Amino acid sequence: MIEKTLSQAIQAYLDNVTLARSENTARTYGKALLIFREVLKENDLDPETSPTQNLTEDGVAWMASALKGYAPASERLYLTAVSGFYKYLAAERLAEINLPRMELLISQRARKPGIRLPQFPRDEIESVLDFAQNITEQTFDDENEKLRAMRDRAFLVTLADTGLRVHEACGLRRGDIDWNEGRAVIIGKGDRQAVVRFSSRSMRAIRDYLSLRARLDGGSGRPLPSLPLFARHDKGAGKKVKPITTTTGRNIVAERVRQALGDEAEGRITPHSFRHYFVTTVLRASGNLKLAQELARHASIQVTQRYAHLSDDELDQGYYGIFDSEV
Repeated sequence: MIEKTLSQAIQAYLDNVTLARSENTARTYGKALLIFREVLKENDLDPETSPTQNLTEDGVAWMASALKGYAPASERLYLTAVSGFYKYLAAERLAEINLPRMELLISQRARKPGIRLPQFPRDEIESVLDFAQNITEQTFDDENEKLRAMRDRAFLVTLADTGLRVHEACGLRRGDIDWNEGRAVIIGKGDRQAVVRFSSRSMRAIRDYLSLRARLDGGSGRPLPSLPLFARHDKGAGKKVKPITTTTGRNIVAERVRQALGDEAEGRITPHSFRHYFVTTVLRASGNLKLAQELARHASIQVTQRYAHLSDDELDQGYYGIFDSEV
């Protein structure tokens, strides 16, 4: 059996996670293993000096107890990260781990997160979209300001009409779009390839934006298909065509929400709110849960089912038919 300290093994495991998983996942797993290090110390197992062979399945029970002050969803996520570390130790033959016992301990001790209905201000999102659609009627001081406005309109409508996650939208390239079919093939959550469909209004907004950007793209010296769909238009970018980051994507939403609804609306609408809006719009229009699941690219239909409670107009009609009739 290979000799390694727990600290060395944890770092090697996190290095693997960084290579194989998304940046957000790697960051979350890093937080989980940081907590796990402290838990081990509190139980007289110093990660810096203790060999991996000294770790037993009891470590997950200690971790579960330490996480009781966290939200149930965070607890499950952090325990998933720690169980992944145990599986890494077993696979690398760094410790003799009884994996079935580990899974049983997690099952017995972890709380089950309750079901929460997705909440988002539908009417306010539609007001933001109306604002974005009319943004070109404003007066602009320079070309860059107009480019940002056209980009932001296309970005917001794309989020609302495709269900794309913010990092997926920010990562789109011009060549990803099939302009004839109105769709794009992307690599989404879980490294899964998926087809995303674009509405007519989102395609129009994107074309209007790219038409205004034509001179900038043409002078980039790069093939058009390789250029980002949504580019930066700030002093830092200069004449280069650089993709927007997820931080920029969130800032676009925050800025246009403030402009459309006022400062008090800040924080109520995020990029993910537009994804909720998309799923609910599909359900309201079709009543087809499976269709909504496929278009939203939810791995489990249980996730999609949460939105059905928000889109079932018959429940509203039935309720008010009963209670309002008695007033």
